[in-house]
Amino acid sequence: MIERFNGRISEVLATHRFRSGEHLAETLRRSVTVYNYHIPQRALGQVCPVEALEQWRVKQPGLFVSEINNLPGLDISSRWAGC
Repeated sequence: MIERFNGRISEVLATHRFRSGEHLAETLRRSVTVYNYHIPQRALGQVCPVEALEQWRVKQPGLFVSEINNLPGLDISSRWAGC
């Protein structure tokens, strides 16, 4: 899944011209949102990644230490933040 996602991002970068760093950042945010919320993944049983996380949280809530969200960057609330 990661290789496919990286391929999608590479395609966006190869096929778009960006006016500024902000335009690039906004395009990448939109691409990540579409991927996470709207593109079903075969490896996840034909659901999108966020939907799969929601299902896993219902089945095994102890695995999750914070809410599921779509924020870029590090999850500073996780137990690994101090590493």
